[in-house]
Order: sequence, then structure tokens, then C-alpha cells
Amino acid sequence: MELDRIEILLEKYFQGETSIAEEKELKNYFSSSDVAQHLEQYKPMFGYFSQAKQEQFTAKVALTPKKRNYTTWLSIAASVVVMLGVSFYVYNASFGNSKDDLGTFDDPELAFKETQKALDLISTNVNTGIESMSYISEYQQSKDKIFK
Repeated sequence: MELDRIEILLEKYFQGETSIAEEKELKNYFSSSDVAQHLEQYKPMFGYFSQAKQEQFTAKVALTPKKRNYTTWLSIAASVVVMLGVSFYVYNASFGNSKDDLGTFDDPELAFKETQKALDLISTNVNTGIESMSYISEYQQSKDKIFK
């Protein structure tokens, strides 16, 4: 009687229709010593399941930090910047400076003074850059003396 039930359960098992309790019953049957001769072929399979259930992974796995891919975020940020730039340009082109106001002066004296201020500012910035270049040339001369 039990053997008939086991055969029915096996058939259900292979069709994927068994419940957890029925699978447990099959495992208990195949882990016992009195397995029918014609069902001996299934014993290793259920024995394997019992053995695999008790196995534990004991090796240590070295975790490496995951590299983050910033390319997607950079492309999104670049797209937003481009869209803001285009929006700013379009807004200024349509609502910004009127065409009448070109930044010109009616008084030539005032225009001359403003031009002098602008050129003075440019001259100051260029001289600052030239002073920086003198440090670089001193560095180059020192390097040439040391590494002859």
C-alpha cells in the first residue's frame, strides 16, 4: 500500500504537482533503508537533496567596491546644462536687451573714459599673466642648471 502511494507521489513529483508535505514524505522514504528495488534509481536524487540542504558555503569572498559609472549622470547633467544655456540664450534674445540699447555713449568724453577703464583692466590682467610667466622662466632656468 505504501509502495503504491510512493509511486503516485513520485509521478506527481516529476510533474511538479506535489506539496511540501508530500515531498518531505518522499525524502523520508528514500532516506530509509527499505526502498523498493525498482525505485532504487531515485534514491541518490533525494539523498542529494538532503545532502545539499545541509551544505553551507564557508569560503570567504573578498568584496571589491563596485565601480560606479558616472557616464550616465554626466550625460544627463550635460544635457541639462545645454538646455539651460539654450533657454537663457533664447530668453535674452527675445526679452533681453532691446535693439535700441547697444551700450553706446552719447558723450564722447564719457565713452573715452570708459574705454580707458576697460583697456586699463585688460592691461592689468595681462601684466599679471606676464608676472606668472616670469616665475615659470625662473623655474625653467633653475631646472636647466640642476639637470644639465
